[in-house]
Amino acid sequence: MASEKVETVIAGNYVEMEREEDDPKLGKSKFSRMFWHGGSVYDAWFSCASNQVAQVLLTLPYSFSQLGMVSGIIFQLFYGLMGSWTAYLISVLYVEYRTRKEREKVDFRNHVIQWFEVLDGLLGKHWRNLGLFFNCTFLLFGSVIQLIACASNIYYINDNLDKRTWTYIFGACCATTVFIPSFHNYRIWSFLGLIMTTYTAWYLTIASLIHGQVEGVKHSGPTTMVLYFTGATNILYTFGGHAVTVEIMHAMWKPQKFKLIYLIATLYVLTLTLPSASAVYWAFGDTLLTHANALSLLPRTGFRDAAVVLMLIHQFITFGFACTPLYFVWEKFIGVHDTKSVFKRALTRLPVVIPIWFLAIIFPFFGPINSTVGSLLVSFTVYIIPALAHMVTFASAAARENAVERPPSLVGGWAGLYSMNSFVVVWVLIVGFGFGGWASMLNFVRQVDTFGLFTKCYQCPPHKA
Repeated sequence: MASEKVETVIAGNYVEMEREEDDPKLGKSKFSRMFWHGGSVYDAWFSCASNQVAQVLLTLPYSFSQLGMVSGIIFQLFYGLMGSWTAYLISVLYVEYRTRKEREKVDFRNHVIQWFEVLDGLLGKHWRNLGLFFNCTFLLFGSVIQLIACASNIYYINDNLDKRTWTYIFGACCATTVFIPSFHNYRIWSFLGLIMTTYTAWYLTIASLIHGQVEGVKHSGPTTMVLYFTGATNILYTFGGHAVTVEIMHAMWKPQKFKLIYLIATLYVLTLTLPSASAVYWAFGDTLLTHANALSLLPRTGFRDAAVVLMLIHQFITFGFACTPLYFVWEKFIGVHDTKSVFKRALTRLPVVIPIWFLAIIFPFFGPINSTVGSLLVSFTVYIIPALAHMVTFASAAARENAVERPPSLVGGWAGLYSMNSFVVVWVLIVGFGFGGWASMLNFVRQVDTFGLFTKCYQCPPHKA
């Protein structure tokens, strides 16, 4: 009976919010509601699928050259399922937190709930600080990676400017995301973003098959432990895009419907990543070890240029996805989060972009930086902390008895859930953070030694006279 009451409270509030957002008296035009102000299950699915595979689509063939074909496929399937599991855990904790707060009559209509606040409300300030540190650092470097990817991609259309100069230009372009208020407003962008990655993935697949194998192609991976675990952590990073899960859920009119959205999004993403990475690795083999961006190996055609342009637009969208939670944190810190002035919020957000811009210029190592961020940050942000937080939140019998969301019978109830969470923590701590961190840092240091910091043009081919 208690659980029925809880569901009524949750559903009641969400329906009320939905009606308020759709109220024509608020001045929302039909056009605005259709393209700009979304909060449906479909919006959440597009956001998850679009955000999950951005520029990393272009580095997965590079990971296959480090891992070998079989390990590359297995790790994609394995981390895809593991990422979907921890996204489910985050959604459970969000609903638990929101329900408890709404029982206390807390109103979230002008406040975006974030992951560190969920941890704070359920487990206290030490968990909040841990979540805040890892989440913000990951999102910071996630934004950095998008800028690096923009410069890397545009160079293959126009090499009159070096990659560092392109980073300056795209840093200014991506700074315009300060004007996008929240994840409600990514409706059309998420939809278009998924079309863009779908085109690029199938272009990579078909173009590689048509191109055929290069002369004397070799598929010798894996050759060293360093390369093997570097490739594995890049895939760990690929399916760790749910550092923004709480913000995406909060943008939904009915967040309790989120449960399987991330899993379905992951299954779709696998239909893009597995064929494209396999086909490019089959065609180019070990050549990919020195070409982290798959587009650099394919001949220039109208189709390739279209893929580059579409990925550039998509990276702008993904930059916004990664940066928006950072904007929220900064707004809350300086006390402007509740203001309704879009212009005022945009001005206060600008300082967030500056360190991202600077870091992208210092570390322009497209590919290796993904693995480093994956092992040191994604491992905790996306896998270890959610699994541990879920276990601690429901450690007591009373918490399990009063839980809003109970474990699905498919996993074997609470005992099965705790077993899966324990496995996630141990595996990611040892393989992802331990071996992956060691390998990724070694590889990263090699890039610094080889190319140097602030390098003007990372992995650029020599200019023809």
